[in-house]
Amino acid sequence: MALPQHGIARDELFAQLDSFKAGDVQWRDGHAFTLVYSAGPDVVAVAEEAYRRFGAENGLNTDAFPSLRRLQNEVVDIVGEWLQAGPEGAGFLTTGGTESLLMAVKAARERGRKEKGITAPNVVLPTSAHAAFEKGCYYFGLESRRVPVGDDWRADPAAMAAAVDDNTVLLVGSAPQYPQGVIDPIADIAAIAAERDISCHVDACMGGVTLTYLRRLGHPVPPWNFEVPGVTSISVDLHKYGYTAKGASVIMHRNKQLRAYQTYVTDNWLGGVYGSSAVLGTKSGGPWAAAWAVMHFLGDDGYLRVTAAARRACEQLAAAIRAMPKLQMRAEPDTTLIAFGATDPETFDVYALADALWRKGWYVDRQGPPPSLHCTVNAVHEGRIDAFVADLRAAIDEVTAASGSGQQGAYGTVE
Repeated sequence: MALPQHGIARDELFAQLDSFKAGDVQWRDGHAFTLVYSAGPDVVAVAEEAYRRFGAENGLNTDAFPSLRRLQNEVVDIVGEWLQAGPEGAGFLTTGGTESLLMAVKAARERGRKEKGITAPNVVLPTSAHAAFEKGCYYFGLESRRVPVGDDWRADPAAMAAAVDDNTVLLVGSAPQYPQGVIDPIADIAAIAAERDISCHVDACMGGVTLTYLRRLGHPVPPWNFEVPGVTSISVDLHKYGYTAKGASVIMHRNKQLRAYQTYVTDNWLGGVYGSSAVLGTKSGGPWAAAWAVMHFLGDDGYLRVTAAARRACEQLAAAIRAMPKLQMRAEPDTTLIAFGATDPETFDVYALADALWRKGWYVDRQGPPPSLHCTVNAVHEGRIDAFVADLRAAIDEVTAASGSGQQGAYGTVE
């Protein structure tokens, strides 16, 4: 496509952009069980306006934009309180869970190199840990040692301990892990790391906000944050269950010394000192402002409210799925994530079920092995589960009658 010879008028321009979205999932109406999170139109409006006001400001250099320094510091401080980081905790905003996990891998590599002289580092992690850890190992030259999970889909600490050697620089646990939505035994994993004096990262991108408030709401939550000895860093995505605009995650370290392994500084060029807290250099202030604004707009009681709403919707959906003979839960949800598959995968294809749901306007993740569908239930889904369940039942009947099959699809695409 060539650039138009003459500029397009504003109204026509935005009309075209709106038309591009005609085939997108209607996430504002609660039809997306992945990728987008909403606590309602008022919260979305706050995020969008705050983003607009700071979208052009550049977080590369907060000397020029002290407002961004303040926004980052205050957001990170709030997350530190959620994680029980204490006064020594130190972190940075990143653009998302992937960048946070990349930086956890990079920081562990640097720590192993500088403190122990490790030149062939490896990471020990369960097969359920997020793909971004694999990406980080590939980018930064570490060996990924994947360890099978147990029958309950949780990490197996004994098997992880057996995979550790003198070149291991990082152990990983998730709270919760994404595929089946269960919480790994963080205390046991962190104890292995502490015994060997190596890094332990907790991927709480999905659960960092939710677990904090579920515990306060009286739900049983196992130890998972900095209250656990041996945990050295934790990632929390604010643009997930923090309900802020896309592009906001926090990686928090137990102290500034550990955080320093994440950063990069050089003056080996003609442009002066270049310092970077994460992968990106230039980064919009929009997500930082949106995070600050939404967190202050919701407040502590607001997060209690939206977390309770998401959990109620999750429990309602789980109960409905348990009652469907064609489907079975992969695990009972520890937070607000649900994974389910076919009771008899030889005769019923859940990917075909996902196709049928999409034709009805609902978008769910497809994953495997084993073949499963996945729902990230959030606050916007309260009051909408009955409609989804009705269409889910109709989709089951449709697939059963047609004996249809579908494609697994992808968690992320490269096109």
